[in-house]
Amino acid sequence: MTHSPVLRLTGAAFTHPGGAGVAGLDLEIGRGEAVALIGPNGAGKSTLLKGILGLVPRTAGTLELGGARASERPSHSRNGMVAFLPQSAELDADFPISLEQVVMQGRYRGLGLLRWPGRADRAAVAQALDRVGLAQLAKRPFGELSGGQRQRGLLARALASQPALLLLDEPFNGLDQANRDALVETLRQLKADGVAVLVSTHDLELARLVCDSVVLVNGTQLAHGPVDDVLTLGNVQECFEGVEVEIDEHTLVVPGHEGH
Repeated sequence: MTHSPVLRLTGAAFTHPGGAGVAGLDLEIGRGEAVALIGPNGAGKSTLLKGILGLVPRTAGTLELGGARASERPSHSRNGMVAFLPQSAELDADFPISLEQVVMQGRYRGLGLLRWPGRADRAAVAQALDRVGLAQLAKRPFGELSGGQRQRGLLARALASQPALLLLDEPFNGLDQANRDALVETLRQLKADGVAVLVSTHDLELARLVCDSVVLVNGTQLAHGPVDDVLTLGNVQECFEGVEVEIDEHTLVVPGHEGH
């Protein structure tokens, strides 16, 4: 762990206006470190990710990004430092737009209203596409890509902003083995380049292949530490209280949550 982590949460809680949320969060993620976020549906995983993004109010504790304390009030900007890959994107696959144009959307925050994409923007898009293994498909209509390729393209869109912290929400859902392998390799490369990663997942294979530590949450933080220390049957059963849990070295399976 570095002395100045990319993300630090201390006693943090994030709460939706309706009352649902997640609390008791104490977490640090340094450069080149990946953390798996595991818990049942409704446990607050997506709320935590959106809270880091500034889209859900922080109601307790502190949040620091790059050593700077973030405001408690919701904000739609973290100054390009944080990028997010949601579970499903609100992007019409039939809209006549190329993969390259989709990825360029990741540069729009830095462009503002009066500037067209320049050489640096095009270079960032090319690098992002190369990182996810889709450079050869840059001009292909987005709707002609497979589901897995579209998801990797949306990851490239997130990477085009060149974030210090990447948040991913169930990135393996619906991916075939080839796209899973490509995603794992991309995440490994990002870590090697010093990007911090927080990934919500039910897939223990992803946690073991990519992540350095695990956070278990169910309304509150239950455990945090190295993968092998935290992903024990006892800890996971406590986290998924009330449902049958099956766990092995590759997979975590509970009703309604299936990994491969």
